Amino acid sequence: MAMAITTSTASNTSLASVILEVADPEAARRFYTAFGVDSHIRLRASEAHSTGFRGFTLALGVSRPATVDSFLGLAVDAGATVLKPAAKSLWGYGGVVQAPDGTIWKAATSAKKDTGPATREIDEIVLLLGVEDVKASKQFYVGRGLTVARSFGGKYAEFASGESSPVKLALYKRRGLAKDLGVPADGTGSHRIVLGSTAGSFTDPDGFAWEAAGPSAPAPS
Repeated sequence: MAMAITTSTASNTSLASVILEVADPEAARRFYTAFGVDSHIRLRASEAHSTGFRGFTLALGVSRPATVDSFLGLAVDAGATVLKPAAKSLWGYGGVVQAPDGTIWKAATSAKKDTGPATREIDEIVLLLGVEDVKASKQFYVGRGLTVARSFGGKYAEFASGESSPVKLALYKRRGLAKDLGVPADGTGSHRIVLGSTAGSFTDPDGFAWEAAGPSAPAPS
């Protein structure tokens, strides 16, 4: 999936929107409305060739296991496929599903026990990009004007989100991310995602494309 890196530079870049490229925008809109995340993403029609792991996931952070189950249940009822059933782990509780358009979503919480009923509240959404070299990609994004919020050596890096961004951006080793999601790491063709930038257009070292976008709240098309 690697693509040429553009050489132009831009400062003060932040993630303004997430655009999923889908074969059927209307069907995808219905799914994401039922799933409850339609206000956090945009949709764009695309027939770009893509096989296997697309190299990213969108992760919902919620407050309790019941809410994880609720969101995963909504996704499955709307047509998603379960990749990893919700289960407890050392860090909390979570599960993974794949939307009908092929996008992989994770829902998780650091809580291991419920302290109340399920809600429809999302505490945060993180876009995790699977990259070959976390340190190199982190430096690339720092060079574009992003600010590192958290970093764990060459395994993970998270960037501070801008005021207009509904989604946080983070980097994870591609193979580690695929393993966490329960899918093979191999993949070819388009990532089927475009990131809206508050600055100019560019492409990162792993082929994730950014394009200039306004800071207004994203909405499905």
